[in-house]
Formats: sequence, C-alpha cells, structure tokens
Amino acid sequence: QVQLVESGGGLVQPGGSLRLSCVTSGLTFSFYDMSWYRQAPGKERELVASITRLGGSTNYADSVKGRFTTSRDNAKNTIYLQMISLKPEDTAVYYCNARHWLGTGDYWGQGTLVTVSS
Repeated sequence: QVQLVESGGGLVQPGGSLRLSCVTSGLTFSFYDMSWYRQAPGKERELVASITRLGGSTNYADSVKGRFTTSRDNAKNTIYLQMISLKPEDTAVYYCNARHWLGTGDYWGQGTLVTVSS
C-alpha cells in the first residue's frame, strides 16, 4: 500500500520559515517524480514545486521562486520543502504528490496546513 505522509506544517509569522517533509512508503521512490502542491481556502490546488526522480531538475511556481527550495533524499524515501520569507498568501494546505516517471502511478498525501499570520 502506497502512503505519502506530510509533516512540518504549522503557524508561523510573516517572514518566518518552515520545512515540510513528505515520507513515502510502498513505492520505489527513485521511480517517481515528486511535487508539492497547495490549496488555499476557496482556491484551486496549484503546483508549488517539483523535483525529478533522481533530483537532477527542479521547478517552482513564480510566486515562490527564491523563497522555497525542494529537495529529496532517495535513501530515506523523503522529499522536503524549505520555505523562507513566508507571506500570508502562502497560507494553504500543502500536499505531496508522487508520479511515476512512466505515468503508471499517481499518489497524494493527506496534506499539512501552513498558516502564515501575525
């Protein structure tokens, strides 16, 4: 059974930092491109950051470039999202996504809530 479990969310003041983690199990992690999405109240889910299966390439939404960094540890079956200079508009539920590089599997975590507020 494939599981993706996010953690690290919470309440942070504007300008603060958080690091999210997503631990996976039940899949061959190095076969999966990984992504972070977020969904704010009343808005559609949007792609925040992605990293290829071997970590050679990353992409970011324009709104987070220079502030967010994603990385992965294939030995720990885990990806990370380091977030700095957080803004109130970063408030959302953040989801981890795993997509097989051949397109044969697509899995989601349950999400972790990030609230940026003073």
